[in-house]
Amino acid sequence: MARPLRIEYPGALYHVMSRGNEKKDIFRTTRDREKFLSYLSSAWERHGAVFHAYCLMSNHYHLMVETPDGNLSRVMKHINGSYTTYFNLKHQRAGHLLQGRYKATLVEADAYAAELSRYIHLNPVRAKMVSSPEEYHWSSCPRYLDGSAPSWLSTGLVLGYFGPSEKDRPGNYRAYLMEAVGEEGVDPLAGSIASTILGTDEFIRDIREKYLEGMEPGRDLPALRELAGGPALEDIKAASEEVFPGEDKLARMAGIYLCWRFSGAKLKEIGDLYGLTESGVNRTCRRLEGRMEKDRELKERVREIGEKLK
Repeated sequence: MARPLRIEYPGALYHVMSRGNEKKDIFRTTRDREKFLSYLSSAWERHGAVFHAYCLMSNHYHLMVETPDGNLSRVMKHINGSYTTYFNLKHQRAGHLLQGRYKATLVEADAYAAELSRYIHLNPVRAKMVSSPEEYHWSSCPRYLDGSAPSWLSTGLVLGYFGPSEKDRPGNYRAYLMEAVGEEGVDPLAGSIASTILGTDEFIRDIREKYLEGMEPGRDLPALRELAGGPALEDIKAASEEVFPGEDKLARMAGIYLCWRFSGAKLKEIGDLYGLTESGVNRTCRRLEGRMEKDRELKERVREIGEKLK
């Protein structure tokens, strides 16, 4: 398995997600969830991690975590290692609990922190576990709204975007959450580059120059190829039309999918090219991925376009 690219520096903010091995549950009991949260607390105490949001689902979890000391790997080793040891002993099992390496996306705070927190807090609603996000006990959402955040959970960064009055911020934030309830959610992480960085062009350029210059992409770090900058959207569109002559619908779907996969462009930029919303780009990519799973010939033709672009 290819090694994920980790960009670590003091003050970095991340979305972290980890899923159970074979998509099996990693939280079976109330005690399991309480124990996991205790490891967030100890990561705050021992390694200085600051947690801005969390959500514990059944077979995976989401975190928004800041590392003032630039030590994400150490923080996650503490959390995942400690919890795996606890879980295996508690439930009399052995082996891997989590599926591969955790996913960590570096996030530009001012551009995406509020949106990302909403995405995390609405997970239980979109899974139809609750009708309103504050009803779900195992996320940070109730702590945002009732002011009961423990010392290791920092709500100030996100709530700070919701008005000058501290008294009004929780209500304003709840209204922001509820705006998206019942709507098809756009995953903000879908706009990340190589599933590694989410931010404005200026932020991404700054990260490249400060932390990635001189690194060579290889089989073990394929994300560096995408971060180096992909082909132009217009070139991808033209290549798709060349491989699918007279098949306008497939050419369009392939073009949208490959723009998302290889260009490094934001969903809005891709949508503007094809006359779609960001959620429309998401839906098209999912549809094509589903078709390619069943149609090997289609998958090969799309791969051919990728080879042309290289």
